[in-house]
Amino acid sequence: MKKIFVIDIARCSGCYNCQLACKDEHCGNDWRPYAAPQPPTGMFWCRVKEFSHGSIPKLRLHYEPLLCGHCDKPVCLGACPQGAIDKRDDGLVIINPDTCVGCGICQQACPHGAISFNAMTSTAQKCTGCAHLLDHGAKLPRCVEACPTGAMRFGDISEFDEKELEKATRRGNVYYLNIPGRFIAGTVYDPIEEEVVIGAKCTLRGAQGGAVQTDDFGDFWFENLPEDARYTLDISAEGFKPLHFDGLSTEKDINLGDLPMEKA
Repeated sequence: MKKIFVIDIARCSGCYNCQLACKDEHCGNDWRPYAAPQPPTGMFWCRVKEFSHGSIPKLRLHYEPLLCGHCDKPVCLGACPQGAIDKRDDGLVIINPDTCVGCGICQQACPHGAISFNAMTSTAQKCTGCAHLLDHGAKLPRCVEACPTGAMRFGDISEFDEKELEKATRRGNVYYLNIPGRFIAGTVYDPIEEEVVIGAKCTLRGAQGGAVQTDDFGDFWFENLPEDARYTLDISAEGFKPLHFDGLSTEKDINLGDLPMEKA
């Protein structure tokens, strides 16, 4: 049965345990024919990447563990002139370090940037899914085992909710849930009273728009919006002249900053 990784970005705290566990398992350890030792520096088979959105104080962070997709039809496998890459019955893709000559063709072909070159062994290397452990009774790769929040899961594809997987962003056979979309945010205030405006109605028109009210800090947020969409925003509050914004584009996240409302 095909194995997959499922990573819930909403549960990932950016602790880097998965990245550290991978290094601990493979750095200095020779697991041939699955993998030669990973070098101590300059290479991560599981790498946590930080993404920042917006600007202070309207700032959001999320983290994504990045690893080999163990693709259904691996481009790297077809590109390798030595036949050093194999796709197992469980779907894991392995580079045989004894056959690889370090030509770098697979590294160039990989669409996910998941393959690295080990100058110490002159071979290409990447995530093995800890196949050396799975073949000897382990249930989980080290990265998944080390995750303290349950953000990383691993198993037969049949063990996962099909509807959940349909909502995921897929990179090979790594499924990412809850990758945040774009946001539009701001703070509404009264410049005369030097107070925030609580309960102002903010109406966003466009794809997945809607209406919210400013909170006790005068803030409003429209989150998980699609990329590259265009919006108009209207803000109204009793006793104030309305505000109107045209041509807001979610090509990137938008922090409109502090928005003064003039008395009516």
